[in-house]
Amino acid sequence: MANIVVLSFIYLVGIILLLAFNELNYRRLKVEGEVTRKFAHFTTTLAVVPFPYVFTSHWYILILAIFFFAALFITQHAKQLKSIHDINRKSIGSYLLPLSIYITFLVSFKLDNKFVFILPMLILAVCDPMAAILGINFKKNNRQIKVFGIQTKKTIIGSGAFLVTAFIISIIALYFHRNVFDLKTFWLALVIAVVGMISELFSWRGSDNLTIPVSVMLVLVLFL
Repeated sequence: MANIVVLSFIYLVGIILLLAFNELNYRRLKVEGEVTRKFAHFTTTLAVVPFPYVFTSHWYILILAIFFFAALFITQHAKQLKSIHDINRKSIGSYLLPLSIYITFLVSFKLDNKFVFILPMLILAVCDPMAAILGINFKKNNRQIKVFGIQTKKTIIGSGAFLVTAFIISIIALYFHRNVFDLKTFWLALVIAVVGMISELFSWRGSDNLTIPVSVMLVLVLFL
């Protein structure tokens, strides 16, 4: 019990230091808010991947999630932590991230399957920022995607980057999890990549922070 409390405190302090470092880069180096926001997304989400090996109860994750949700809410309304909040679009993604981490961990905990948490978090940590950064910075021959005549805000390069990186991460993770590389490893990795990309493609105001891990988690629960 005492060890878990200490670990929770260490995680808390560690993430606060990451956010402070990110804020320093924003203020001193004048890094754009979109970039510092994605860096925070990547580092914070990647840092939670070991959670199933660290915490023995979902209640600790709930407390951490509530703390960071409250911190984000307070700093936004106080016009602080601009490295996260200074973007030229409306987004609820930062608020949904603690929620998605808790929901995914809770399902993983109830199923007693760590992999159900780890892979969705890896994909969310790596593929989502990759899609955003490439989609924003590569303008040439990078059209926005239309689906059934409906214009999305996602680009061909961004969604393509998500698909490729999600497939690579999934196939490697599934291989180590199942200890075999067979047809199921291949098609399941492909399904995860496609479902994750579709979740990102149709996301609205940062909702992909929730829809990506939840959709990947559902694929794993149904087919793994």
